[in-house]
Amino acid sequence: MNVNRQLAVAALVVLSCAPRAAHEPAADAELQEPRPNILFLFADDQRADTIRAWGNELIDTPNLDRLAGEGWSFRRNYVFGSNSGAVCVPSRAMVLTGRSWMRSPNRMQGIPTLPRLLEAEGYRTFITGKWHNGEEALLRAFDRGTAIYLGGMADHTQTEVQDIENGGMVRRRVGETFSSELFTDAVIEFLDEQAGAKASGESDQPFFAYVPFTAPHDPRQPPPEYRERYYQRNLPLPANYMPQHPFDNGALILRDENLAAWPRTEDVIRDQLAEYYGLISHLDEQVGRILAALDENGQAENTIVIYAADHGLSVGSHGLLGKQNLYEHSMRCPLIIRGPGIPHGTTDAFTYLYDLFPTLLRAGAVEMPPGIDGRDLAPLWSGGDSTWRQSVFLPYRDVMRAVRDDRYKLIVYPKVNHRQLFDLAEDPDELTNLITDPDHAETAARLEALLEGWQTAMGDTVPLSVSDPSPLHRDLTGTEREPDRWQPDWIVEKYFDVPAASD
Repeated sequence: MNVNRQLAVAALVVLSCAPRAAHEPAADAELQEPRPNILFLFADDQRADTIRAWGNELIDTPNLDRLAGEGWSFRRNYVFGSNSGAVCVPSRAMVLTGRSWMRSPNRMQGIPTLPRLLEAEGYRTFITGKWHNGEEALLRAFDRGTAIYLGGMADHTQTEVQDIENGGMVRRRVGETFSSELFTDAVIEFLDEQAGAKASGESDQPFFAYVPFTAPHDPRQPPPEYRERYYQRNLPLPANYMPQHPFDNGALILRDENLAAWPRTEDVIRDQLAEYYGLISHLDEQVGRILAALDENGQAENTIVIYAADHGLSVGSHGLLGKQNLYEHSMRCPLIIRGPGIPHGTTDAFTYLYDLFPTLLRAGAVEMPPGIDGRDLAPLWSGGDSTWRQSVFLPYRDVMRAVRDDRYKLIVYPKVNHRQLFDLAEDPDELTNLITDPDHAETAARLEALLEGWQTAMGDTVPLSVSDPSPLHRDLTGTEREPDRWQPDWIVEKYFDVPAASD
């Protein structure tokens, strides 16, 4: 098959996976009554392989395991890349608008948002937790919220938060408890208030509660007993641990990668993994508190609970620490949905986080606006869908592009004219680059055609090669670095060769 023919076929493949028509009815006439409540628990920086029920026996996540045991797991769920090194910013915008970052501004100007669409159809909306898309966008999306953190990261023990009241931000203060506990306290208070209003007959409104946690984002400072638990286990290194990334991927000099020196030592990665796992286990405990509150106030049976994370993270994989890359550990992220009409099960279908937008609108009997890239996930738990995506496209800024199908993955680095081809069935840790293997030349050509087809379908104009490439290799050993202002003293002293600043 020649390249032009491959391009045509690839475009058809991509277009065949396009979302349903924007104005199709929100639901059938026999809508379930009452409409379900929606509780969206959203972690920050959590890899997909950090849930015990999903196969990681090194981590303790009993409450996420409970959700996985009672709900539907999406094992190939992805963030649609990023237009920013702060991957969580476009990720959150995509979730709340149902559009890729190529079609939705990070501050969502002029775009209908999930909470406002639900609110217009009778839902009471609420937010607590992290908001990283600007105060104006927050106030356009929500009228009610408690303990909201406006920013990207903070010391988990001293999180500055505010509330929404009368269309503005009020009561600026520093939280008195750990961030995950602070946000959990706020949403439990809201859930109990909702249950009380229903029990008294004061209100029968369904609710949409959005709880974007800051954990397990760094600073990696779980309560001491949680990190000590994993220090004592002497966690093994990731299978794809490297002291340094083997080439310049275009995102080596940025904040996330400055959290430890180059080369990454085994001791540093083990410690950071212990702290990362500690944050996740502590967050899991808060999830358990929230689930218990739903059980106790009688709302569990009619509440859809979503647990997801905005993207993954490296934490030593491929010599990296951050999420500014297109490897599986950084692009794949957890997604579990439990609720009325949703069976227990799992799927390996390719999904994006922004598929939650049409899924939740449909569940709330809300008509979808035009221009949506996401697809309703319900067919995946109600019998499958033969027209579902057969591949995923992963674009990061203008420096990386990737596509993967059921078995193979191609990553392109246009600025250095470099390519990686991985057989994920044989090499799930993405260690063996097959791009120069003549036995895989046809596969590489097919995936490049598929990638170009995705670019055409999504309106992506980034070239896959340049005439004057930058040098491929870059040794960062000894690169000067300084801790950012959010790292607490004990982390500064442990990971940076400078004394902590005294208060």
